[in-house]
Amino acid sequence: MGFLIRLAITALALWVTTLVVPGVEVTGRDGANTALTLLAVALIFGVVNAVLKPVIKVVGCVFYLLTLGLIALVVNALLFLLTDWIARGIDLPFRVDGFWAAFWGAIVMAVVSWLISVAVPDRLEGR
Repeated sequence: MGFLIRLAITALALWVTTLVVPGVEVTGRDGANTALTLLAVALIFGVVNAVLKPVIKVVGCVFYLLTLGLIALVVNALLFLLTDWIARGIDLPFRVDGFWAAFWGAIVMAVVSWLISVAVPDRLEGR
């Protein structure tokens, strides 16, 4: 259940990102197609982050220390671009137009996901 909630939160954050950040767009044929695309891209984004981010943090820990963590913004943008590349590879109508769109898109995704996560618990307490 927690996985589905996390996926829905990421998809919702991705949708907000497409509304706010120019250069990040989902071009589905209709509402259902757009929603399925958002869910699929959210799943890709989650897998990319779960698999690559820990490896990048371990390998690049010196850069994280030297930049006081600011390199994380660049890493998140590159992971967002990788998500776009994978989505294009499987022919999903999701596009990120360059590094700066990915940079701001990753920031908006992180902030919106965090705000939604604060409001929605991952699981029911005590059940």
